[in-house]
Amino acid sequence: MSTLAEMLRETADLQPAESEWLHLLVGDWQLVADLSFADLVLWVRGGLDGWRAVAHVRPNTGPMVFYDDIVGRTSTRSRAAMLDDAARERRLVTAPSPMVREDMSVREDAVPVVHEGRVVAVVTRHANLTGGRTPSRLELTYHELADAILTMVATGEFPPTSAPTGLRRGAPRVGDGVIHLDAEGVIRYASPNAVSAVHRMGHVGDVVGETLAKIVTDLVAAGERQVDETLAVVVMGRASWRTEVETASATVTMRAVPLTRGGVRQGAMILLRDVSELRRREQELLTKDATIREIHHRVKNNLQTVAALLRLQGRRVPEENAKAALEEAVRRVATIALVHETLSTGFDETVSFDEIALRGLRAVVEVATREHHVDSRFEGTFGRVRAEDATALAMVMSELVQNAVEHGLADRDGTVVVRVERRPMEGGDDLTVSVTDDGAGLPAGFRPGLAGLGTRIVTSFVQDLRGRIRWENVEPRGTRVEFVARLRPLR
Repeated sequence: MSTLAEMLRETADLQPAESEWLHLLVGDWQLVADLSFADLVLWVRGGLDGWRAVAHVRPNTGPMVFYDDIVGRTSTRSRAAMLDDAARERRLVTAPSPMVREDMSVREDAVPVVHEGRVVAVVTRHANLTGGRTPSRLELTYHELADAILTMVATGEFPPTSAPTGLRRGAPRVGDGVIHLDAEGVIRYASPNAVSAVHRMGHVGDVVGETLAKIVTDLVAAGERQVDETLAVVVMGRASWRTEVETASATVTMRAVPLTRGGVRQGAMILLRDVSELRRREQELLTKDATIREIHHRVKNNLQTVAALLRLQGRRVPEENAKAALEEAVRRVATIALVHETLSTGFDETVSFDEIALRGLRAVVEVATREHHVDSRFEGTFGRVRAEDATALAMVMSELVQNAVEHGLADRDGTVVVRVERRPMEGGDDLTVSVTDDGAGLPAGFRPGLAGLGTRIVTSFVQDLRGRIRWENVEPRGTRVEFVARLRPLR
């Protein structure tokens, strides 16, 4: 299906600012559909094809009219006449009589979309009249608000251009609660959900006839809560903006839609939603994330303490073999601590492994350069990996680089090259890593199963990574160790 942007490029001869205006309208017209209990369709002129539908929205508050997708279709002759009238007269035009569609009686309106004095499109409203009954006060108010907003569409005063960005989840919708304010900020009507939300905030008594700004100000002051700087303009309905009100008993998001006529504010519609449970769950997740990071931080500290104790013990051991074994243990514990240190600074259970690999590579090479010169090079990228894979991967990398420096380049200058290739696969990415040195090469009769502790550690962790590993000599000299691992999906 084509996007709105593609439809506008293919169908209409519009300036970039006019296309952006239609994008703003479509991004915010769900509330008009919900207030109207009707489908909305956006039509633009399509050259010889006449009017073409480029966007469609169904109501969440009532029965829909169009079950099938009508985007991309051209208008019928009778509907085209209504669209032409709306565009020419720049006002809401209602069809002379309801039409029958699939056993439904449907009332149709057409409203011109005006931007900077020019009609750039027309919106049609299609309301299902089947099962007609006397409308309730809520329905009458919703229709009144919808007509006011569509009148603003016809005069170029809607949609608002000053929309907030970066808001938290929980934006209010029509079904969550609607308050209709007059020009002085007094509540003319409040839907049942809106009344419930105001009462949960702590207000006692009637809502209609009260000033919303006074209600909210008193509740916030009583709870001694921090006040959002946008609160005043929202509760008075003076600007199209959103805010969040936190009282001692509830948290409510509010959005103001000023209602204007000829540029003069006539009142406002306030959408509000009780998001107390949503914010509570978000806080629980934040607390959980903070706890996990704190655990990683403490594990890192404990491992560093263990490494320090092993280092102290190594200084007191006279036997060279025991001293070397303790030094190896210190390096391995420090490698695991590095993974937990990285996890303690993140916001999920994944890490960017390139940082860990580079720090580990530099640490080994810096020690080696005290005796002879060793260069290092890193090619490719590991990307993000799960915490369960990060420890095993860090241990394998540390052991392979250590072996390359300690054995391959034990008595000479040289270079260690780490190459990484990651390929997306079903069920987890495949990671191919090679560690190559230009040193002495593998000893004669080398067999991984009979090699030292480091090689056995590498083999074990590669198996944990659901992978395989091989050692080989390279020409003219040196060793290459390559392993393939199957990483767990990042979720």
